[in-house]
Amino acid sequence: MRRFLNGDSYDTSAGTPRRIWDRLSLNSRWYFVYGYANEVVKARALAVKGIYDTKAWVESSYNIFRLIEGCGGRIHLRGLDNIRACKGPTAFISNHMSTLETFVFPCIIAPHMEVTFVVKESLVKHPVFGPVMRARNPIVVGRTNAREDFQKVMSEGKRLLADGTSLIIFPQSTRTVEFIPEEFNSLGIKLARAAGVQVLPIAIRTDFWGNGKVLKDLGPVDRSAPIHMTFGEPFFVEGSGKEEHKRVVEFVSEHVSSWGVPVRV
Repeated sequence: MRRFLNGDSYDTSAGTPRRIWDRLSLNSRWYFVYGYANEVVKARALAVKGIYDTKAWVESSYNIFRLIEGCGGRIHLRGLDNIRACKGPTAFISNHMSTLETFVFPCIIAPHMEVTFVVKESLVKHPVFGPVMRARNPIVVGRTNAREDFQKVMSEGKRLLADGTSLIIFPQSTRTVEFIPEEFNSLGIKLARAAGVQVLPIAIRTDFWGNGKVLKDLGPVDRSAPIHMTFGEPFFVEGSGKEEHKRVVEFVSEHVSSWGVPVRV
C-alpha cells in the first residue's frame, strides 16, 4: 500500500499555496466544506458497492489531508517512527477535538497496519457517512449505557486485536477544545491490558476545523490555528494499568498545553 508520509516528522511546507477557489471564498469555510463533502460522497459510493477497502480509505484520508493544506491548514506531525515500531496490533489512545482527526488518522496509521475506530452509534447511522464508517468495521457504542459500552468494547476489541486489527480510541465522551483529564477514561488501557497488546498515546490539536453549532461536522475553519499531532512511544500495560493511564494523560496534557490548548486542572 502506498505510504504518503516518510520519516519521523512532517511539516506542511511554508510555500504550500492555497487553492484558488479557497482564496476566492474570502476565508469562509465553504470551499473546504465542498471538498470534504465531495470526498465523502465518493467514498460512500464505493462503500455502497462493497469496494471501500483499506486502500480506498487511505486514499480518501490523504485527499482530505491535502484539502486541509490547500485551504490554509498547516500540519505538524511528530513521532511517526513510533507507529512503525509497534509490535503487532495496537490500541491508539488520543484526545478528541474535532472531525479532522477522524479523517486524517487513516492515511497516517492504516498504511502500516489494519486499523479501525471505536465510534458512537450516530456515525454508523448517518445517511451519508454511515456506509463509509460501516465499511471499516468499527466498534459501535451507544453512549447511553456505560456498562454495556464497556463490555462491548472489551469483547469486540479483544476479538479485533486478536485478528490483527488495531483500534483508535477516544476516551473523552465528546469532542472538546480543552483537555479535561478527569473526563479521559481508562478504557483503552483496560482493553490493551486484557488483550495483551501495546498502547500508543496520541496528543492532538485540531481546532483548525471547528465544531458547528447546528451540524457539528460542518463547523468553521480557523486558518490561523496550527494542526499538531504527536505519536508517543508504544508500550505494554503491566500490573493494574493505573500508572499507564496516568502516563497517557500526562503525555496528552503536556503536549496540548505546549500548543496553547487549555488543560482543566
